[in-house]
Amino acid sequence: MSASASPGAEAKNISLRFAQSVDVEPLARLINAAFIEEQPFIEGDRIDPRGVRAYMEKGKFLVAEDSPGLAGCVYVELRGERGYLGLLGVEPRRQGTGLGRKLMEAAENYFRAAHCRAIDLRIISPRRPLPAFYAHLGYTETGTAPFAPDVPVKVPCHYVLMSKQLHDG
Repeated sequence: MSASASPGAEAKNISLRFAQSVDVEPLARLINAAFIEEQPFIEGDRIDPRGVRAYMEKGKFLVAEDSPGLAGCVYVELRGERGYLGLLGVEPRRQGTGLGRKLMEAAENYFRAAHCRAIDLRIISPRRPLPAFYAHLGYTETGTAPFAPDVPVKVPCHYVLMSKQLHDG
């Protein structure tokens, strides 16, 4: 991105699609790079290719890409009349370009098309700026949940649960 490029300009040259099996390793690399901010809280990588494949068995990844490759992703899973989204990640050099919002909009449109009434997500508690980001997009905090016991953490963590009601249109 050149110094003269406006924020969001990069997000315009991006195409969105569902991830395929050939995307497993690039997705794992993208997610780990995007979630580098969690290293003070969580031990090790955020995900490995096996974990990406496990997610793909239950739901789908929407990926954003351009000629250099994958630029961002969000995981979407249908759970009856509710959608679950997670692992919203943008390649670090592209953060702040509007790509995260574009992925969120695409995820919400996916859930609307599937006739979901609401979307749920969860954030790890030390990621303090994230509740405000999601609140700006219409999500409200609905509670907390214990952190996954199998994830090695460096500080005490719990999940902050958030939801958004969907309306047609």
